[in-house]
Parts: sequence; structure tokens; C-alpha cells
Amino acid sequence: MTLPTSFDQGVVAALSALPAQSLRHVFFVACGGSLSIMHPAKFLLDQHSAIASDVYNAAEFVARAPRSLDGNSLVILCSMTGTTKETTAAAEFARERGARTIGLTVEPASPLARAVDHVVSFEAPYTTGVPIDAVNSNYSRIYQIVMGLVALTGGEDLTEVLIGSLSSLQGAIDRADQTFAPLFEEYAPRFAKQDVIYTMASGASYGAAYSFAICVLMEMQWINSQAIHANEFFHGPFEVLDKDRCFILLKGLDSTRPLEERAEVFLHRFGSPENILVLDAAKLDLTGIDPRFQGNLVPLVFFDTLWRFAYKIANLRQHTMLEARRYMKKISY
Repeated sequence: MTLPTSFDQGVVAALSALPAQSLRHVFFVACGGSLSIMHPAKFLLDQHSAIASDVYNAAEFVARAPRSLDGNSLVILCSMTGTTKETTAAAEFARERGARTIGLTVEPASPLARAVDHVVSFEAPYTTGVPIDAVNSNYSRIYQIVMGLVALTGGEDLTEVLIGSLSSLQGAIDRADQTFAPLFEEYAPRFAKQDVIYTMASGASYGAAYSFAICVLMEMQWINSQAIHANEFFHGPFEVLDKDRCFILLKGLDSTRPLEERAEVFLHRFGSPENILVLDAAKLDLTGIDPRFQGNLVPLVFFDTLWRFAYKIANLRQHTMLEARRYMKKISY
């Protein structure tokens, strides 16, 4: 089959070189914010293919050395700058075991790019400060890889539908910023005073909650946080809930939405509404995004718009987001 001409050409080149019919296992491997996109990618693959897959932190991938990693495996890795040492080492380890590798990075000459079989580039406004179209984001690229892989391995070919939906994603993000702006104005003054803020989601949206917790609240704001799975909430974490505790709940549109709805009911039952920020994807204008992919694409809407909330909090705390980091990219570790 032929992939759409509107697909990223790096994706097309990488997938065209794969022995797709012999593929038995996909490993999604990264660290930190790049790891967060691997969770929705696996969710998408699980929805559309019987190919086995796993998500790994890059260092643990090497340390655990899964025995299923072999010549019938594909390892998809991501590092924004391509300089994450653990991810580069994971790529080298995968190739030593005979697996095919695809690396996503904004830097095509980076160590990760040199360590993989195929490089897929993407754009990120956090490295340049220049706004991008979401169709060129890492989310978009990895979704193209996944659905292209599904089609090439005999699954339903939804690649044209996907790329059409991705092309409409930036408009949905821009409209979401307007939809959520009043909530952010209302909640930011209270949340900016907190030392602890929890984030919660499930399914495709869990990665967005994870990224916001560890990469934004903890890394860039020094606010204690934890990403809590909406069902795991009921297996221990709900004991921290009281009238003073702050939560951000992402209510997506995929098949796990009932898990998030159940969590919302409990949050409002024992918490305070003014401390529970709920971002509900059902309130968004997703014009142009096919219903079959809305649940998969709203996590990127959440991810993008939450950055606006983060900057509001930072301004109120008089805290500089990126420059104030004490360790990240500043010392050897």
C-alpha cells in the first residue's frame, strides 16, 4: 500500500523500509516529557492492531533487557533535543539485539539521530519560542507512525482520515484556549498558592497528565505533584483528598472516559469545587477531527492548553518557567 503524500516524509521513509509483515513487537521508549507521548501512542496501537507493544523508560529498557526484543521488533524512541543519554543508549542496545529503530527528535544531527536506523523530525515551540502547527508536533509524528504501521501490517487503513484530523488539530487547540481561558483565570490565583497539585486522567489522556505533573509543575514550578490514573485513584491515592487539596482532572473522549467521570464525582463529593479544575473535552469544538480520532487527539489539546495555565501560575508566583531550573541542562547528572 502507499501512505498518503500528506504524511511526514520522514515517517514515510521509515515505515517504507520496515519488514512490516515480520513485525511482532513494538517498544515505545523515552524519558520524561518524551515518554509521555508514548502512552497515547500505545493506546492508539492497542485500539487498531493486535501487535504486542510496551512502554519503557529508556534506562529501564536497557536494564530490564526484555527477552522479546529481537529482529522482529520495532523500537520507537523520542528525545526532543536528541541528547538524552539514556535514550541514545537504548537505541544502541535495541540495534545490538537486531531490532529496527525509529528516533523522533528536533535535531537531525543529534546523538539519538545517529544511533537509530531512521530519523523522524518534529517541531517544538519550547525549544525555539516560535509557535508551530500541531500537525508538525511529536504527537502528530508518532500517531502517523502508529497508524501507518497498522495499515502496512494488514489493519484498517485510516491514514487519510488521521492526517485530515491532524491537519485540523491546531484550530481545535486555538479554540480550546478560548474555551478554557475563563477557567484558568478563575483557578490560577488559588493554584499559584499551592505546594501540592495532583493531576489525573486515564487512557489516551494519561500521558498529558503525567507530563504536566513531572515536567511542568515539578520541573518548572517546583510544585509537588503526581500524575494519578483515574481508576488507581480509588486504590489508595483518594485518601489524600480533602477540602483543601487541589486536583486537575482531564476528562477525555476515549473509551476510558467513565473512569474519569467516576473520579470527578468522588472529587466533588469530598473535595472543594474551587480546588478541582476539570478540563472536559466534551466542551471543545473539534471541527474537522474525525470522531474515530477525537479521543486520541484531545490529549494534545490538553497538553498544549495546560501550558497557558502553567504560565499564569508562574507569573503569579513570580517564577520564571524554564530559566529558573536549578539542575536540568545545567549540571552533569
